[in-house]
Amino acid sequence: MSKIQLVAQANLPTEYGIFKMVGFEFPDTKKEHVALVMGDISNQDEPVLARIHSECLTGDALHSLKCDCGFQLAAALRQISEAGRGVLIYHREEGRGIGLINKIRAYSLQDQGMDTIEANLALGFKADERNFNVCADMFELLGVKQVRLMTNNPVKRIGLEAFGLEIVENIPLETAPNRYNEFYLRTKKERMGHELHNIK
Repeated sequence: MSKIQLVAQANLPTEYGIFKMVGFEFPDTKKEHVALVMGDISNQDEPVLARIHSECLTGDALHSLKCDCGFQLAAALRQISEAGRGVLIYHREEGRGIGLINKIRAYSLQDQGMDTIEANLALGFKADERNFNVCADMFELLGVKQVRLMTNNPVKRIGLEAFGLEIVENIPLETAPNRYNEFYLRTKKERMGHELHNIK
């Protein structure tokens, strides 16, 4: 498979300010990802505030309360806007890489009492099917070598560092739990090692 390529750019005005939207594509599969860039990120001696946000149609666009994804997306864009400089990579790996329809199937299993990991495994997938080396390649094409990464997920950090990205600081991106996503967040903390202090 060919390496991902930067193929398009345009300004994107949002409620958080004006970002440059950068489109990336795999030439062979036409699979697409995007990055939202604010400010001048060309100074390689100054780490860039960054977030990798995995696609979540239900949380990001439909405002689902079953996860914390939409809340994290808004918080990350707000922090980048306040800093005036940063990158949000929108990693199009829906449902931790299992796709939208399988995510709905996993939701059905969760409705029956399974946690997110058990549901993925029951469908024949790993707990997390995402490929973070794609994100490292996107940072490289953007000229970003060092980041202050907004994440609660230690596996994400390890994956990125394995592909050469230097993470100089980890910034928690935690949101308040609700009655619909508390079990989901507890699974993240207890079974996936996420650093979540609002879950006791």
